[in-house]
Amino acid sequence: MTDQPRVHDPNASGLILGPDVNLDVPAGGGQMVDRAVPGDSAAQYEYGLEIEARSQWGYARRRFMRHRLAVASVVVLACIFGAGIFANYIAPYSYKEIPYVTIAGTSVIDTSQILAHPSRQHLFGTDSAGRDTFSRTLYGIRTSARVGIFVGLLSTLIGTIIGGLAGFYGGWSDNLLMRMTDLFLTLPLLAVLLTASKFLDSSTPTTLAILIACLIWTSIARIVRGVFLSLREKEYVEAARAAGAGDLRIMLRHMIPNSVGPIVVAATLTIGTAIALEATLSFLGFGIRPPTPALGALLDEGQEAGLDKWWLVTYPGLLIVLIILCINFIGDGLRDALDPTQRRVRA
Repeated sequence: MTDQPRVHDPNASGLILGPDVNLDVPAGGGQMVDRAVPGDSAAQYEYGLEIEARSQWGYARRRFMRHRLAVASVVVLACIFGAGIFANYIAPYSYKEIPYVTIAGTSVIDTSQILAHPSRQHLFGTDSAGRDTFSRTLYGIRTSARVGIFVGLLSTLIGTIIGGLAGFYGGWSDNLLMRMTDLFLTLPLLAVLLTASKFLDSSTPTTLAILIACLIWTSIARIVRGVFLSLREKEYVEAARAAGAGDLRIMLRHMIPNSVGPIVVAATLTIGTAIALEATLSFLGFGIRPPTPALGALLDEGQEAGLDKWWLVTYPGLLIVLIILCINFIGDGLRDALDPTQRRVRA
């Protein structure tokens, strides 16, 4: 009979503990409480140690929290998007409210509020119609965030389906789907978007988001295909196939969960791309149209008012740059955190 390893605790008056006893030490100090493994016949002990296992997601969370720029970007982006979501409660005015004054019993537009400089009453000044730019910027954040998130979800879904099928089956399916992907990649993105938005009603955020998502899923499809080509040769996939699991079950239960890291990173960066494209189309007059506020549309209205009205383009433009920078930093942090081969964490 082989000897079982034992643990000796010098603080327990010479008590010898068996290998199956799991004891817990409170993190903050104080009295130590024992935890015996279920089924163990050992008596309850007063002192001992417990080692807590940490999951892969726990390690990923720790690596992400050490990426200072990514964590700071999450906070900043949450504040910006939160301000847009709760614009109804934060904005001091409605995005379409025009100031009026009553003269001789008749309501007329208050011309003194047209193109007013930033002040306490109007933090970002007013536009050519006298509307509060700060309020319109908050509502514009909501529109841009809605488009970006919707595009991220839809393009990720399309790219995951096409890339997953191509990587899992290979052969003629892979050639057909990848040649279609290459065809989309050769298209001039901005020119196609401008042409399509001209013939389609892209003035609403949902329609514009669908149009953008149908053209920028290609990078996600190529990433998912590469991951699936690697995973389909793994032992657990062969074991699931030998156990009688169908193709759909193998992909949903085994391959997609192991592809979450690259998919999440690609989806995050796609949101930033979508917001930039929405701002570009709205600035050129082919995207969100007035009176619906959008950051790109605000830039278009500002440049029409003239370069001397700097506040009309400065604040929306800075917000677009800040949002895209934060999304890129978050994607960089997620890539480092979700990469199992990553050992060095950048600050």
